[in-house]
Amino acid sequence: MGNNHMSIHLLYIEDDTEIGAWVNEDLTGRGYEVTWLQNGERAVDHATGCRLVILDVMLPGLDGFTIGQRLKKAYPDLPILMLSARTSIDDKLEGLQFADDYVTKPFHPDELAARIEVLLRRSGSYSSEPLALGHLLVYERENRIMNKDTGEEIVLTGKQFQIFMYLLRHLGQILTKEQIYEGVWGDPYLDGDKTLMVHIRYLREKLERDPANPEIIETIRGVGYRVKA
Repeated sequence: MGNNHMSIHLLYIEDDTEIGAWVNEDLTGRGYEVTWLQNGERAVDHATGCRLVILDVMLPGLDGFTIGQRLKKAYPDLPILMLSARTSIDDKLEGLQFADDYVTKPFHPDELAARIEVLLRRSGSYSSEPLALGHLLVYERENRIMNKDTGEEIVLTGKQFQIFMYLLRHLGQILTKEQIYEGVWGDPYLDGDKTLMVHIRYLREKLERDPANPEIIETIRGVGYRVKA
């Protein structure tokens, strides 16, 4: 195929089936891999592994602004391109608090494709250097983790990825359970809550060569966790 878009994964959130099918088909034809959702309820889960989000403002249930803010909180480096039929300046300003670019409907597919390319280049998705951690290669901007031993991609759930990225942003630092929980969930940690522990266990099953003797995510007894630099 020789297309430089190969395996670049886009998340597209649009409830209008006519526009959605047209954009999905156009972007797929340009070599992108597209996940199209008709509402944003599970957008954060689906954003794992994506390099860019195309987000319509007018959606049933949660509106595009709410979803955009959630996505930006979970994935600060993930570029978001807003689509809106409304040209009101307030919309644009509200959107641009978290959106990286804005396209007004109706638009030409070439315009959308050009904006996508600019955002991907700006976010370095065409060539980001991976972080090497033991047998793992972590492509942070692309939300991808590869196992060097097997050459396979390790797929994490949204929450697992957020926890791992939070630990990586504090590489070499010992983080308490409270810090990690509040950093990822945004809620105060309740003493005795096992949620984080369970997530760390699942993370180790996916990331460690030997989950019983973790080399990537260390437990610091009585304190919390650390990813060694």
